[in-house]
Amino acid sequence: MKAKAVIYNLTTAILIKLKEKNIQISMVIITLVMTILRFLLNEKGRVTPDGIRFMRSAHVFPDIDNTITPFGYILSIKFFTLFGLDEFWSSKLVGIFSFLSIIFIAKKANFYFREAVLTCSLFGFVSIFAATFSETLTLLSVFILIFVSEQVLKSKWNSKKEIIYLSLSLILIFNIRYSALFIIGGTGLLGLLSLRKKYGKSFLLAAVIAGMYIICYKLLFIDIFNKNYVNESLEMGLKPTIQLLTEFYQGLTTSFNPFVHIANPGGGIINWGIYGIGFLNILLLIFFLFRKKLSDIEKYMLFIGVSGIICSFLIQYFYSADALGYRLLAPFTFPIWLIYFKRLFENFGLKVYLIGVMSLCTGFAFTILSKGNYLENRKQISTYLKKEKLDKVPLIFYINDMDDLEKVQISELIGTVNSNIYITSQPKDTLKKTTLTPYKVLQKIKIDKNKYQ
Repeated sequence: MKAKAVIYNLTTAILIKLKEKNIQISMVIITLVMTILRFLLNEKGRVTPDGIRFMRSAHVFPDIDNTITPFGYILSIKFFTLFGLDEFWSSKLVGIFSFLSIIFIAKKANFYFREAVLTCSLFGFVSIFAATFSETLTLLSVFILIFVSEQVLKSKWNSKKEIIYLSLSLILIFNIRYSALFIIGGTGLLGLLSLRKKYGKSFLLAAVIAGMYIICYKLLFIDIFNKNYVNESLEMGLKPTIQLLTEFYQGLTTSFNPFVHIANPGGGIINWGIYGIGFLNILLLIFFLFRKKLSDIEKYMLFIGVSGIICSFLIQYFYSADALGYRLLAPFTFPIWLIYFKRLFENFGLKVYLIGVMSLCTGFAFTILSKGNYLENRKQISTYLKKEKLDKVPLIFYINDMDDLEKVQISELIGTVNSNIYITSQPKDTLKKTTLTPYKVLQKIKIDKNKYQ
């Protein structure tokens, strides 16, 4: 009877494993397809003014025209252009590469694999991988940092290697996003609080080395190419606290809503549902996170996640930034989602994959409803620019009101074809031959726009 029970349990375990493997493969494939659909079924290929700046910087490199962001993401776009792609398609390849790399590392190292598959399938993260955002590469670098940290916590290397690998991981993230300062600070603080433990010294010294790198970076790069950057960027009292707290609540609840990561800017009752689901999910997250004792790596992931979110809020008192949302918070919510899903898998098993399935279904419905034909729009813009002999020259696009999103979107679409484009609000610039206006463009072409802005 004992032998039969062992065989039965073993067979059941194998069948469950095989079933889960099929689920994981399916979810990775569907997530990849959804990522591609997200930028193809969009009238401007999911590009923002920041995205245009990234592509332009990659286009003109090695000339330096930008110190607002580090060059890690820009150079990754430049790298893929070496294979004959333009900056737009290169940026999309970076997103796909980042997603597949996270899955590959997780599988190869047997490190949060099913959690990574599920987290990356969430609609919010699919949207990040599909867009021309530096966050897409940041997510990969954060995952690498978490993996390296676990090796340090498990004492897999000697002290010298631990410090070197941790330092390089932190520096890598900083070279993609300046908000890595929060992760570096969190790592150093955790090391300081854990000095009595073996790994405390490694975390603290790695953060100190990364901090020294940042100082050198400022003196040898930012101060040379844009010496007034810090003084111009730091301002006091940009927004009242009540507005910051409101935006923080909205950003946090949409970031932790597994199905919908954006709300209606015009308000309405639907937003109550979006924010409400996110808020309830945060309460569940807190419950499951502290229901069981956290491991050392989970403590680190939670520490850098929460400290990063808090610092992202506080920095707004001194630094002009977009309102906090799923995109800006993604590098910090990502490790928290991994821990959360690990807890859910421990309690509910394979049923947890339904969250990813529902999120992908919601994303697909949203994408279809709001679709615009990027390929057709790109064809129209390409034909127009070639006809006007403006496809290979630096362009200026005049917009008198940057809050007019319809006009901004035209510039973003043009930027996916000719990334060497600058936005101006100076009427005198319209006298130049290489200056385009919304009126000029819409006289010659018709753009397939989203029905649901």
